[in-house]
Amino acid sequence: MPKGKMIPRNVFQVEFMHYPKHQQCAIDCLDQMELNGVMPDSESEEILMNTFGMYSHPVRKHRRMLYWMPKFKHASPWRLPESVPNNAFELAKLAVTRMCTVDPSSVISLFETKDVEDAIEDTWIVSGQSPTQQELLQNHPPEEPIKVEGPFRIFLRDQCVGYFILRAEAKPQPPPVKREYIDDVGSIKLWFTGDLEPDDMALIKPTSVHEQEDGIILAICATGTSGRDSLLSWIRLLVNTNPNLANVPVLFTQASPVGDVMTTGQHDETTSVKTVP
Repeated sequence: MPKGKMIPRNVFQVEFMHYPKHQQCAIDCLDQMELNGVMPDSESEEILMNTFGMYSHPVRKHRRMLYWMPKFKHASPWRLPESVPNNAFELAKLAVTRMCTVDPSSVISLFETKDVEDAIEDTWIVSGQSPTQQELLQNHPPEEPIKVEGPFRIFLRDQCVGYFILRAEAKPQPPPVKREYIDDVGSIKLWFTGDLEPDDMALIKPTSVHEQEDGIILAICATGTSGRDSLLSWIRLLVNTNPNLANVPVLFTQASPVGDVMTTGQHDETTSVKTVP
């Protein structure tokens, strides 16, 4: 593009995009750079200023990119490498580790299905569970079943990983503590001894981050095949660290109740039920 010819001479030419097709072409190039993560530099700014002027729309777009792109690059606390690995096992470890950061005490375990007796599939399993989740699973009533749901999706840059969750039904929240109006002087009790009323002494145990409104997350995993046999092997391996799991019925669902899911093979959409021996 020629230098100097397309520089606006007054405020009206600036706001109404002097040589609009040429400016839009430069903006499209900057959009493509932003889409591919290419950071513009001072040389590109000098080219745009010599072509369209200091207050033109491409220069404004360039300066917005210089301000926001570094901020967005370091905004996420879960940093990923510039190029994520193509290996499925390494991607699974990155995905499970990233999801388990919600609880810093979580432990990432690597399993092999060949260590399980009568396992059909020979693959790997990346599992994540925290001591709090183990306590929740240990205190789970044996008569209430838990479910293995998924696969759900998590994206690591341009790579997608399917993961599964071990979920129990949500427990109803305890009723809130009753409080009386402090302005009601007709219900003053035990003010001279400092003792509290029974309603004020009620304590509510705070819920953990794993106890959500739609259920209690007891563990997560990603497998090499995302097959049902590998998930069954995962449950049998969890019994080693969660003895109560051997007494709890486990339901394996094919389709996830939340949004779209990744396919795991040529299976029908019916729900299958299995019980851990």
